[in-house]
Amino acid sequence: MSEDFGPTFITLTDDEGNEHILEFVDMLEYNGQTYQAFFPAETEGEDEDDPDNGLVILKVIHENGEDLLSTLDSDEELDAVYDLFVESLFDEDESEQ
Repeated sequence: MSEDFGPTFITLTDDEGNEHILEFVDMLEYNGQTYQAFFPAETEGEDEDDPDNGLVILKVIHENGEDLLSTLDSDEELDAVYDLFVESLFDEDESEQ
């Protein structure tokens, strides 16, 4: 994805009705499934060291002709996809140097 136009943000609403603004980081496919990675958008007064401010990984589900974002089904799936995203992000950082 090109950074020419700046970052891409989305707003998600959780099960409790709270809105979360996320910045798109990357997308990849693993075992025939598409995953997207996001970082929470920084808001004023927010603690940068808060552990909830880490990488957010969601999978793309195709339902009724629409693409929806969903949480992952298991810790094993999350661990595998997280490792792939971290590897991809560090490879990009090293290639830019």
